[in-house]
Amino acid sequence: WEGGLVNFEAEENHTSHETLGLSKKHLVVRRGKPFSVTLLFYNNWWNGYTENLVLEVSLGMEDRIQSKMPVQFCDKPSDPHCWSSVTINICSPVLSSVGVYCLWVHIQTAQNRRTYALGDFVLLCNPWHKDDPVYIPLDAHIEEYIKSDYGLVYMGTPLNISGKPWSFGQYEPGVLEACLKLLQVSPEHLSDKQNDYIQRANPVYLSRVICAMVNSNDDLGILEGKWHGNYKGGIKPTDWSGSADILHRWVSSNCKPVRYGQCWVYASVLCTVMRVLGIPSRVVTVFNAAHDGDGSVKIEEIYSSTGEKLNLSKDSIWNFHVWVECWMRRPDLGPGFDGWQVVDPTPQEKSAGKFCCGPCPVVAIQQRCLHVPYDSSFVYASVDADIIRLIVHDGLVVQRVVDTESVGQLIYTKGIGSDRPNNLTQTYKSKTILSFSSPEKMLPGLEVSLHTEKIPSVGDNIIMCVTVTNCSNTDRILMEHVNAQLKEYNCSPQESFWRTKKEVHIQQGKVLTLHHTISPSEYESYLGADDIVNVAVVIEDLRTKERFLAAQEFSISSPPISIEMKEEHTVHVSFINTFSTALNGAMLTVEGFGLLQDKQNVSSMKHNVVTFKCGQVTTGLLHIHAMIPLLFL
Repeated sequence: WEGGLVNFEAEENHTSHETLGLSKKHLVVRRGKPFSVTLLFYNNWWNGYTENLVLEVSLGMEDRIQSKMPVQFCDKPSDPHCWSSVTINICSPVLSSVGVYCLWVHIQTAQNRRTYALGDFVLLCNPWHKDDPVYIPLDAHIEEYIKSDYGLVYMGTPLNISGKPWSFGQYEPGVLEACLKLLQVSPEHLSDKQNDYIQRANPVYLSRVICAMVNSNDDLGILEGKWHGNYKGGIKPTDWSGSADILHRWVSSNCKPVRYGQCWVYASVLCTVMRVLGIPSRVVTVFNAAHDGDGSVKIEEIYSSTGEKLNLSKDSIWNFHVWVECWMRRPDLGPGFDGWQVVDPTPQEKSAGKFCCGPCPVVAIQQRCLHVPYDSSFVYASVDADIIRLIVHDGLVVQRVVDTESVGQLIYTKGIGSDRPNNLTQTYKSKTILSFSSPEKMLPGLEVSLHTEKIPSVGDNIIMCVTVTNCSNTDRILMEHVNAQLKEYNCSPQESFWRTKKEVHIQQGKVLTLHHTISPSEYESYLGADDIVNVAVVIEDLRTKERFLAAQEFSISSPPISIEMKEEHTVHVSFINTFSTALNGAMLTVEGFGLLQDKQNVSSMKHNVVTFKCGQVTTGLLHIHAMIPLLFL
């Protein structure tokens, strides 16, 4: 500045405020905690006896919010010429708005004033401060839900859960600035800057704004979604492994949406932004999540009389769905609803006119308070809706089964300081014990169940077991229909790739066990990445025409990648092709958070291999610079 130099004491302030590594461009501090700034004056530029110092902070340039603070001195030196520097401690109110503040100094007397711009600083929420609405008391929670840049996203089915590593990347260059830009281009800011600046003190408001901005459906948001077809012109959602790359692409494209995202990508990016802004957050996976479009809290699934699942319902069950929980107090609702709040950025339904969901208190879902803002009824249906399974024949419903237990069967997040999952199911589910009929017990007299003997890996046989119990006092002649379809995690199945039927006889009071095997050659040509198998059996009584249904969905496990630490800075990676045919164009890659520039192709570094033959072992050595988590694909 014109009157001298300013030292923002970055290292000391960043250490004190737990913001080390968030930015090299800005001083980053947390609200409600003092930070220091030192002003270095040129000779005779300021006389501490005749001139007063007044600091001014302002949020924004147009329609800005500003505050002026006279500088109070503990003591003054006797010699005016000793005033070559002064260190000032500044403390914002704990409910200050989040954003980039400009800092000014006024040197004034009763007759005149000189004003100089000193620079700017970033103010974030403070989960360490007891009076901040995002305060979270345990240090372990702070480490996991604010400071950690490594996460696991759980995917698959309740029978076969896999964890996908994710780099939240809040310490990568430019990520903080991207998060702040997100606030500046939101519809709320563009339409009313002053009100937006005022509301940014409230984490409930921040979470709704950011949630809507992570998707691009009705604003300049970050991600464009795609769930079907090819991903030409973008990145396949399963290929993303971190948030920083996505945020960098969004900023460098002048806020054009990054292609493409699905639920876990949306949620992981949202988690990054919230952690950067100081709001404790975690990524949560709901297995068998319901999408209830009409608010009935009931989901219909329709099957043919031969066991084929039909795409006739507007509602759906996603094998898994990923959202974010954010920790905050809810003064708008009362202390009973403080704590974890569901915030879901995947664009499914509109909330108050925009594509966002939440924040919805988790405790409201557990207590079934379905009118609590925001979107509690929709979130409740996602974890606790009933499934109505219908069998149709010649346009008529011939069987109806109610399943009250499958939706929200498991709800997982990464464990604190561990790669093991933390089961959150009971935090969503009512503790009241209710009596439900089993979805597999159809009618008195006949019971049908279906299960796989083990969850298959790629290259294994799929072995299914159908059990029929005749509880009636008559023998029965039955027709068994078994059907297998592939599906993506969030939509109805495709056409059947395997089916069988046969007539069976069962005596009264007996149990009949039927085994079926699908060989790899029968499913490999249909199998796509992340596909899930839906298997269903319909048992028809040929005399009474009664029909009985049982179904199961599972994902096929991917071949394992072996990881071995050879030395302190060397990782040995190996992969065995378990398919019955060669994998053409296959690539084994590795990414290190903060260690490697982009992903590296291990196979080409070692062997220049792009085709993995059946049974071939492919290995690679990778040198790294520190011992922190790596991501293998």
